[in-house]
Amino acid sequence: MAAPSVRVLGIDPGLTRCGVGVVDVDRARRGTLVHVGVVRTAPDASVGERLAAVAEGIRTVLDQHRPDAVAVERVFAQHNSHTVMGTAQASGVALLVAAEAGLPAATHTPSEVKAAVTGYGSADKKQVQAMVARILRLDTPPQPADAADALAIALCHAWRRGGAVAPGTDALTPAQRAWADAERVARTYIRSTS
Repeated sequence: MAAPSVRVLGIDPGLTRCGVGVVDVDRARRGTLVHVGVVRTAPDASVGERLAAVAEGIRTVLDQHRPDAVAVERVFAQHNSHTVMGTAQASGVALLVAAEAGLPAATHTPSEVKAAVTGYGSADKKQVQAMVARILRLDTPPQPADAADALAIALCHAWRRGGAVAPGTDALTPAQRAWADAERVARTYIRSTS
């Protein structure tokens, strides 16, 4: 009998390109690609039309793949306020669509996601793409980067939900071991300061 798994929809929010990726992750933390894609909108359309298109694209993925949870990259401050506003709006739409579907949803910071899949919170896009391909046993890294980021967000969320094997086993990748170690250190620190 196969190990029980969790199916997570990861979303890399954006108005022009919104990455969507669905993965199944078993209790041994092995990930399997279910779906990856990008919801695209026309830059010359109104913001309302673009947000409606993002919502419809996410609903389609939810209907087709029936995830157990949704994970969205948390918006962070950027120098370009126009870009961050569109990203924040797309993020809000993603969280709304998840709530409408009755699914639990969470947000994860970019550095949290990078640390989860690469072991390094400041990894670049190519490193994330390469590790996502390796973790999911893909022949080539997912393209574009928004799609790979969505898969990384889904993996990060699935691993954080507790579908892990016992600490110290060799079933974990180096990045997963680094992530587990970082979580252990953080828990110890929080307990010592409480």
